Amino acid sequence: MATRQKAFDIERFFQALGDNTRLRLLNLMGDQEICVCYFVEILNQPQPKISRHLAYLRNAGIVTTRRDGKWMHYRIVMPPNEGAARVLQEILQWFKEEKTMQSDRAKLTKACCTPEKFVTLQGAPLPMPVEPSTVFATR
Repeated sequence: MATRQKAFDIERFFQALGDNTRLRLLNLMGDQEICVCYFVEILNQPQPKISRHLAYLRNAGIVTTRRDGKWMHYRIVMPPNEGAARVLQEILQWFKEEKTMQSDRAKLTKACCTPEKFVTLQGAPLPMPVEPSTVFATR
């Protein structure tokens, strides 16, 4: 029996983008794969809250995960809907001009360069660049 692909839920997509924490998470991911511990450190939020928001983004089809031992890594994937993919690309581009988003990215860069200064990042894997074809590919 053939499996049917779940229809894209445009309402869930926009609801996922309707929260500041989720937008900041997407900004930090950008074109790289990031371990949850960096989100916790940079956004100064408890891990369960960060994980809940990441799950929302995953359920909306905007991010995907990869487990590496005890570490969970997240990266952006473009939604299968062409219009939604264009909206997400524009939002990610807009983040580059937004002061709050720039500040978060600067904190991430600092944390990546000197993880020994952050207790929660001891032993954490550094964010890894994602091939552009995988960031903008549909699931």
